[in-house]
Amino acid sequence: MKNHISPAIRLTVAMLILTSVIYPLVVAGIAKLAPGGGAGETVTVNGKVVGYARIGQQFTEDRYFKSRPSAVDYNAAGSAGSNKGPSNPDYLKTVQARIDTFLVHNPGVQKADIPAELVTASGSGLDPDLSPAAAKIQVRRVAKLRGLSVDRLEQLIDEHTQGPLLGLFGPSTVNVLALNVALDKRN
Repeated sequence: MKNHISPAIRLTVAMLILTSVIYPLVVAGIAKLAPGGGAGETVTVNGKVVGYARIGQQFTEDRYFKSRPSAVDYNAAGSAGSNKGPSNPDYLKTVQARIDTFLVHNPGVQKADIPAELVTASGSGLDPDLSPAAAKIQVRRVAKLRGLSVDRLEQLIDEHTQGPLLGLFGPSTVNVLALNVALDKRN
């Protein structure tokens, strides 16, 4: 029995040191090399932090591109989805209300043309990105309120579109915060 207890205790202590001390220090060290030094990548305008690059936020003014809806009101401390299925009556009412609101603010857009991501929350509730199509469907509203051409706004969206990772993984995306900051700088 002594032959089994001693190695088990040594292995437990070694794994405790490895997983509780060494591994967290290595991960923290690698995080220091990331943008923002592991504290998150902030977006600053005129010396003032206006948001985080990888966390979605709400834009309420029609002169801005709208983000994807959030089930947690964009609270990064409480990342979560709504956990309601597509047949849940409350969920369907919420989505319909979002569709109705979108159509009021974007006259001329047909219900069938609205990308689903503009009326449904992401799994985390904090998605900072939209597809290029979801950004472009909002162009007419933003162009009218900003006095810019539709072509110029579509070019701005194209400039802020990031392709799939390594050209293979995932869809093309547009970071809404970065797009709105660039929009403010232009106008």
